[in-house]
Amino acid sequence: MPDLQGVLDEIAAEMSMRTDRGALPDYIPQLAKVDPDRFGIAVALVDGRVLTAGDAEESFSIQSVSKVFTLTLALGKVGDSLWRRVGREPSGNPFNSIVQLEHEAGVPRNPFINPGAIVVADILLAGHQPREAIGEILRFMQFLADDDGIVIDHQVAASERATGFRNAALANYMKSFGNLDHSPELALGVYFHHCAIAMNCRQLALAGRFLADRGRSADGHSVVSAERARRISALMLTCGHYDGSGDFAFRVGIPAKSGVGGGIMGAVPGVGSVAVWSPGLNAHGNSQLGTLALEKLARAMNWSVFGA
Repeated sequence: MPDLQGVLDEIAAEMSMRTDRGALPDYIPQLAKVDPDRFGIAVALVDGRVLTAGDAEESFSIQSVSKVFTLTLALGKVGDSLWRRVGREPSGNPFNSIVQLEHEAGVPRNPFINPGAIVVADILLAGHQPREAIGEILRFMQFLADDDGIVIDHQVAASERATGFRNAALANYMKSFGNLDHSPELALGVYFHHCAIAMNCRQLALAGRFLADRGRSADGHSVVSAERARRISALMLTCGHYDGSGDFAFRVGIPAKSGVGGGIMGAVPGVGSVAVWSPGLNAHGNSQLGTLALEKLARAMNWSVFGA
């Protein structure tokens, strides 16, 4: 087995030298201000060890990576009835496309594209005020990472709300089909705030470790069943990178979820979870160097779920 810390250090050193770093997402003004030269990576192994390299302790906006955790919470609330309102298929379209919603009567293709995550936020609102639902999501993240220092970046949330016209269109369109129980404004408020959670690579890797360890937390307690952890991971593999999910599975082969903040969180079954961050994005809205780093990591450690 290769030396994992050595592999991480080598990847971080190589990424620091790359000039093809992708483009910052300028449609969210706060994210366009991030230093594009940043790169961090962390691995949280199921045996309790955490290894890091690069800017792994610097916080960033996890954006759509948060959808893994809101989906986990929503499944805990309503179980498989969730799938009547959200599909489980890859979209093949950009994450904020409205085209499929018309053809599929307001039912989003999967929970990781924007309309699907807005429906999940609507489910989490049931019986709660928006502030309570947001607090529940944040506490869940803090619990998983065992770190009360995880916070919401309210400047990012405000920036998203001020420019989120397409997300508002998606929410209103689904409301017209009866697939939102609450007002679009309330569902969007929860959605914008959980996307604005700020974490570093170490925290994010720790938060995702339960998916690699049959649904168990670091202290051995069950967060979700092993079956549910497996199914969430399956969705990450098939749908976690928007219309670039097939290419990511082909190149990397690790169940993972990306976010336009430049973060990617992946889970290697039985081994551990990995979080990588580089803010420049490729054409699909996924971290350009993060994808490359995970490809190199999977190859070096033989971590692809498809084998060597």
